[in-house]
Amino acid sequence: MAITSANQLELLQTAEAVAREKMIDPDLVIQAMEETLARAAKSRYGSELDIRVKIDRKTGRATFARIRTVVGDEEMENHHAQLTVKQAKNYLPDPQVGDEVIDEVPPVDLGRIAAQSGKQVLLQRVREAERDRQFEEFKDRKGSIINGVVKREEYGNVIVDIGRGEGILRRNEKIGRESYRIGDRVRCFIKDVRREARGPQVFLSRTDPMFMAELFKMEVPEIYDGIIEIKAVARDPGSRAKIAVISYDNSIDPVGACVGMRGSRVQAVVNELQGEKIDIIPWNQDQATFLVNALQPAEVSKVVIDEEAGKIEVVVPDEQLSLAIGRRGQNVRLASQLTGLDIDIMTESEESQRRQAEFAERTKLFIDTLDIDEMMAQLLVSEGFTNLEEVAYVEVDELLSIDGFDEGTAAELQARARDYLEEQSRKALENARSMGVEDSLINFEGLTPQMLEALAKDGVKTVEDFATCADWELAGGWTTENGQRKKDEGILEVFDMSLEEAQHLIMTARVMLGWVDPTEMESAEDGAEEEEAEV
Repeated sequence: MAITSANQLELLQTAEAVAREKMIDPDLVIQAMEETLARAAKSRYGSELDIRVKIDRKTGRATFARIRTVVGDEEMENHHAQLTVKQAKNYLPDPQVGDEVIDEVPPVDLGRIAAQSGKQVLLQRVREAERDRQFEEFKDRKGSIINGVVKREEYGNVIVDIGRGEGILRRNEKIGRESYRIGDRVRCFIKDVRREARGPQVFLSRTDPMFMAELFKMEVPEIYDGIIEIKAVARDPGSRAKIAVISYDNSIDPVGACVGMRGSRVQAVVNELQGEKIDIIPWNQDQATFLVNALQPAEVSKVVIDEEAGKIEVVVPDEQLSLAIGRRGQNVRLASQLTGLDIDIMTESEESQRRQAEFAERTKLFIDTLDIDEMMAQLLVSEGFTNLEEVAYVEVDELLSIDGFDEGTAAELQARARDYLEEQSRKALENARSMGVEDSLINFEGLTPQMLEALAKDGVKTVEDFATCADWELAGGWTTENGQRKKDEGILEVFDMSLEEAQHLIMTARVMLGWVDPTEMESAEDGAEEEEAEV
C-alpha cells in the first residue's frame, strides 16, 4: 500500500482513535507513526541514509526527507548522511558545520514486512507512552487511599484494577489470611510507585500503619481539617493497633472525636481492617505521660527514662505485668513502636529486689574502702552517696547534715576516701606505664589514670592512637541493625564520658598533632552550641 494512495486524513483519525483508547497524547501516536514510516523508507532507500518523516498535524500529509549534515573534512564518516563544507556549497550559499541539507524523497510503498515491523514500533511506542502516563498519574497519589477491583491472583499476590492501570497487593501486605475473588472491590493504601523494567509498578498495602491513619482522616472531619492530628500509629495488622492523637482546639476531645457517636467512626475503620482492635490514645509531649497512656489498659507505677540510650524502664504492679506485656508481648511492642523507645517492664517486687541489691553493693563498697561499720555505710547510701568520689570531694556541710556526723567524722571520711582514690590512681598509672602508654598521652589534659589504663588495655597508647579514635569508640553509642537497637560499648563509657566530651578531647588531640586547623575546631564547637540553643 502506497502512503499516497490512502486518505491523508486517515493517519490523523487513526492517531486520534489510538490516543483516545489509551488515554495518551495524540502527538505521541503521530510521532510513533513518523518513526514507523521512516524505518520503512530506510529499508527501501538504504539504512545508512538519514531519512525523516514529518506528518502534517492538520492535513495528515506525510513528507519524506533525506537529511545530510555538514561536517568538517576530518569528521566525515558516512558520505550518505554527511557533507563537507565544500560539497555543501552546491546546495547552500554559505554552509557552516552543523547545517543540514534537506532533500525531499518520494513516499514508499509499505510492503507486508515493513508494515508488520512498523506496527510493532507503533505498539511499542504507544505502550511506553501509556506507562509514562500511568507513572505520572500515580506518582503524586503515593500515600493516599484508592479503591479498586480484584482482577486476578498471581502466586498469592493480588492484581488490582485501579482505573487507568493496575496495582499489586503483595501477600505480606494483606491483613491476616484475607482472600479475594475476582470482581471483589478492595480499598488499599498506595505505598509506593516505582519505574521498573516491566514498566511502572504501583505497590498497594493494607497493613501499612499509614493506611489506618488515612482511614481515620476519611472518617473524622476534624482530622481532615487539621484540628486533630495523628502523631503516631503502631499496628499488628488484623489483630490490634494503637493510634496517638492530639487536638489543637481545647474544646474538642481528640479521643472522643475519633471514637464518634456510639463508636460509629472508629467502628467504620475497624470493619475495614477486618475487626482489628484499635486503642485511641491522647498524645502528650512528656514522654513518661505518653508512655503511661500508650500502655493502657495496664496501670503504671513508675517510669524511668534513659534519653541517651533511648530506653525506658516501666514499673508496674505485680498483678498488672501480664496485662502490660500483652498476649505474646503485643501491648508492650505496640507501645514501643508508638513512642520510638525500647521499653523494659518490671514488677514492683523486681524493682524492690534490685534496689536492695544496689543498696547492699554500695554499702559493702563503703565498708571495704573506708573501713567503717555497716551502720555508717548504710547512712551514707541512704543519703544518696553512690561512690567514693562523692564522699571525697563533696562539700563538708552535706556530710554534716547526716545524723550523728560531726566535723571530725566528716574530715576523717573524706581523708580516707581521698587516700584510697589516690592509691588507686597511682596503681592505675603504673599499670598504664607498664603497658607502654607514652608520656605524651599521660600528660594529655582530660584523661585520668584510670582512663589511661582502660585505653592501654584497648591498644591506645599514644596521642596519635587517641586522635584516630571515633567519639562513639570512647563514649559508646547505639546503632540500629535490622530494626533492632544494638549497644556499642565505649572504652571510657564506665567513666560517664559523653559524646560531646569525647569529641572535644579527640579534636584537641588532632589540633595538637597538627592534623586539624584550630579554627575548624572552634567552628565545630560553635555549631554544636548553636544546635543546643535551637533545641
